[in-house]
Amino acid sequence: MRDAPPRVLLVEDESAIRGAVATALSQAGYLACAEPDGTRLRTLAETFRPDLAILDIMVPGPDGLTLARVLRDRSNLPILFLTARDGLDDRLAGFAAGGDDYLVKPFALTELLARVHALLRRSGRLRSVTIQAGDLVLDEAANAAWRDGMQLNLTPTELRLLGYLLARRGRTVSKAELLTQVWGYGSYDPNLVEVRIGSLRRKLEAAGPRVLHTVHGHGYTIRP
Repeated sequence: MRDAPPRVLLVEDESAIRGAVATALSQAGYLACAEPDGTRLRTLAETFRPDLAILDIMVPGPDGLTLARVLRDRSNLPILFLTARDGLDDRLAGFAAGGDDYLVKPFALTELLARVHALLRRSGRLRSVTIQAGDLVLDEAANAAWRDGMQLNLTPTELRLLGYLLARRGRTVSKAELLTQVWGYGSYDPNLVEVRIGSLRRKLEAAGPRVLHTVHGHGYTIRP
């Protein structure tokens, strides 16, 4: 395994999505190279040497399927397709082109990061990563969390929510940010956050004192 952070190549023509994904990857500890199309793909395959590629299928010039075939001819790196196409034929075409996973827009950045993490781990390019705040520990590789040594029975959404808050422990995170980052760009119901926060808080407090706090009028924070 490498000591250097994994390198992720992103090809996405929508600037807002490209910027948001590149920022999320960087904040998660990856080296990200974001491109609006595949013009420089062959050069970057040699110079940037990505450990994983995220390819939008509908990009200007050669589409993502073509780009995946180019990468697959040169390397066995994992490929994640990011696209608005969600039909069965589209998914099959993606896998036939050499894709390892397929994420449909709109998407939550935390789900994308979880899939990137899983692909890198399975390919042997990533170490197990744990995040800790006091007696609360989240193992991102195992998709599991513990409190005072006791494993918590969390749903996948609760694990994503906890992971996002833990990665920003000590900082107050707003409902709007959680909706965007954990549930995706198409979610607008603040009650969704309140319900999940309430469930997560009950499970955390069943094993110890309060660590998930509400900052009234502002959002939520993890503070051991």
